[in-house]
Amino acid sequence: MEATRVPLFGRARETWDDLWDRFSASDPGLIRLTSGLTTVGAVVATLAVLAALHTAVPMLVVGALCAMVASFAISDPGPREQAVTLALGVPTAFAVISCGALLARYRVAADLLFLLLIFAAVYVRRYGPRGTGLGLIAFQLFFVSQFAHVTPSMLPQLYGVLGIAFGVAAVVRFGLVRATPERTLGRLRRAFRARLADLVDALEAAAEAAPGTPGADRAAEDLRRRTGRLHACALMIQARLESGLPDAHAASLLQRRIAEAEIAAERLGILLLRVLRPQQRGGQHDGGQDNAVTLGLYLPELLPGAKATDPGLEALVAELHSLRFLVARSTSEARDAGFTAVRDRLLDYRDDQRIPEVSDQVRDVYRAIGDLARAMLGLRLAFGAEPEAADTPADSPEGARTREELGVEDLLLGAEDEDAPPQTGLDRPTTRAAWQVTTGSALAVLGGELLSSQRWYWAVLTCWVVFLNTSSIGEILVKGYRRLLGTVVGVLAGVGLAALVGNDTWTAFTLVILCIFGMFFTAPLSYTLMSFFVTAMIGLLYTLLHTYSEAVLVLRIEETALGAACGLVAAVLVLPVHTRRRTDEQLVTVLLRLRQSVTLSVAQLAGAPAADLLDATRDLDTALDAFRSSIQPLTHPASPLRDRRRRARYVLGILETCAFHSRSLAATAGLLPDTLLPDALGVRADPRLADAGRRLARNLDTLVAFLREGDRGLPPLEPGPSVSALVRAAPGAGPDRTVALRVLRHLQRLDEGVLALARPLGLPAGPDPEPAGPVTGTD
Repeated sequence: MEATRVPLFGRARETWDDLWDRFSASDPGLIRLTSGLTTVGAVVATLAVLAALHTAVPMLVVGALCAMVASFAISDPGPREQAVTLALGVPTAFAVISCGALLARYRVAADLLFLLLIFAAVYVRRYGPRGTGLGLIAFQLFFVSQFAHVTPSMLPQLYGVLGIAFGVAAVVRFGLVRATPERTLGRLRRAFRARLADLVDALEAAAEAAPGTPGADRAAEDLRRRTGRLHACALMIQARLESGLPDAHAASLLQRRIAEAEIAAERLGILLLRVLRPQQRGGQHDGGQDNAVTLGLYLPELLPGAKATDPGLEALVAELHSLRFLVARSTSEARDAGFTAVRDRLLDYRDDQRIPEVSDQVRDVYRAIGDLARAMLGLRLAFGAEPEAADTPADSPEGARTREELGVEDLLLGAEDEDAPPQTGLDRPTTRAAWQVTTGSALAVLGGELLSSQRWYWAVLTCWVVFLNTSSIGEILVKGYRRLLGTVVGVLAGVGLAALVGNDTWTAFTLVILCIFGMFFTAPLSYTLMSFFVTAMIGLLYTLLHTYSEAVLVLRIEETALGAACGLVAAVLVLPVHTRRRTDEQLVTVLLRLRQSVTLSVAQLAGAPAADLLDATRDLDTALDAFRSSIQPLTHPASPLRDRRRRARYVLGILETCAFHSRSLAATAGLLPDTLLPDALGVRADPRLADAGRRLARNLDTLVAFLREGDRGLPPLEPGPSVSALVRAAPGAGPDRTVALRVLRHLQRLDEGVLALARPLGLPAGPDPEPAGPVTGTD
């Protein structure tokens, strides 16, 4: 009996660990889960304390709302900063609630104060997370005073409720659900490892699927999707590094290692698909994928003779399984001799050691496996998840050499940041948004009063939220539509929940808590879902306050539609930012970042001094994410502008392709030897690449000038001779003496991608480029 329990327990533990890894990978760093638990914990604890004090139900509702605001308004990176903001929020909350109560009988004065608070709450966002948090507390608690119809006689009791809510929120945040930047970063590391393990699983499935079958197509699609998730996780980690690490050098080192691992995994996927799907050719930019990577968007041209039935594939699948073992192991398991043997064997593939007799295409895949093994070793060392060499079984010569390379890179790494010129006056987004939101809110107050003198604030709240994290008229329109849709569905749910709850107070509070968790857990994923949970919660709160009726929920739909309309009118009339202008600005930023990244990488590959390529590629990814967000109004399925939607997706697909090849160029340039290890990697700079870099820079400058100034006699884009032709024509271009063969494919794709942008942007293109012939041994 006992003998059967252990295997069962072990299988259950493995199943649980697998499920948890998948969940943590779907919520990198458990950020959404932590946000939801922090808010729900504060609400539950506040209700428990107030209930123990026999507080009336209306004050329970106010306390729950105050605890919710005190939790979600705080977004400072570190615990100390969070504590300061929370402490400053207490007098802010007292002042706002007092003003709301004292002005309850003076409607005009209360409305004017509300508008002033709205302007200030948006304007102070220029001061960072603290300004944003205090602005949210001021706005939301004035809203609570109107929702709960607070009067001066209620203020003494209300001050006590506020103090309890903020105190409990502090206890939950800094005690029960403590989420320090370091812990968050550790969770992000585990999430990245889980995402990478999922990607290697997809690589195994793709390699094992029979070519030309539906299973092979599904495996390829799964590979694209998981690569996109890995990229999203890498971007989230980079966004958290500066607040999660004690010094900028450590943050910059981790950014480099994460970028290396991501690029190595992407390259491995592309090379494997090139072997497995020889019938598919690249060059298709449909932009239909939602992820930020280019697997499947723009596959490299296939080398002649690549066959899916290559005899080396069976051994390759076994090595992918070994790679999965390497990625998924914990720190303690890294001390095992078996782990070290697998790692060092895979590292040998980087220099063509131990690779079986296979075709050139499969040989490239083996090299990519070695590159990913090296990237994983660097990542584990940077995160402190790899034991020191003295604590592990003896490294192989390749393992020791790789550790030495990584150590030298760590010593030579420096971090430099460039500050963008500050925006002033009405050009500053916070100033412009403050005037827009205030104007829209004034219209919402007037219209809301006409609909209902008691519930007018719903229109103001909607006008407020549609401006959050939006920059153009199109984005505001899409957000208003999503809020209205979520409200309508939430009203239907609210009707059903109110009938279910009846007069059961604690059942209603339980459902309110579930709705609060749903709000914060789904907010980063879907604004429609978040609006649904908000409206369902409001229906339950009205039930608790004994003011529920179906007419009230219908009125909420009307006020929501009015608020969204007022926000759109204000966005059109007050300092408007048209969608085309916004997308063009973001596109120009992407092109400039692409130019910077490519220029620095090619210059270093051509022999120039080392530059900070990591910041350049990170800036490119950030700009591309902003561009993807700005074109959402154009790519939304409900958009009637079908031609613009197709063109936007086409441009996005090209830019995602260019971003991938730019990151790969930067990663390759980072492998150039330094003075301490001149022969470490067998990689040499090649001055002949400088001409290709200059041509790419000129073409990108032409695109930027066209977007900024229009076609004012601009020269056409210059295709020039193919890079492969230049390398083949030059003497002594063997792979043992030049890096040109390694970077050739990326330069070709970048050149083709930049030229392909001319047609959708409306720029006359020059003559067609020379056909890019295949070059053996490149990726």
